[in-house]
Amino acid sequence: MEQNIEFRYDTQLLLDKYGIDDDGCDDLIDEVRDYIIANFKGDCLVIAGNTDDDQFGEKGTVKLHFHTNEPWQVLEYCRSLGEIYDIVVEDMVRQSKGLKG
Repeated sequence: MEQNIEFRYDTQLLLDKYGIDDDGCDDLIDEVRDYIIANFKGDCLVIAGNTDDDQFGEKGTVKLHFHTNEPWQVLEYCRSLGEIYDIVVEDMVRQSKGLKG
């Protein structure tokens, strides 16, 4: 029996933006959440973030999880804000059939 999955792709990523502090990271989380809600159809949106320093300086890191039918648009938007990595896009319809996502 196949499940009715409205938003097919489980989209996850990390986004780094350099030169922001705790308040800037909070603002980035709000910006990403508000933009995704206003511009992309989907569900199960989860966004969290923190700040840290590495060899390149102070940065905010945002973790995003979102179910959508257009994951490439989410990736393109997030890339416009900073560096994206640890990208995972899984096909939940395939997973529901016991196949690799």
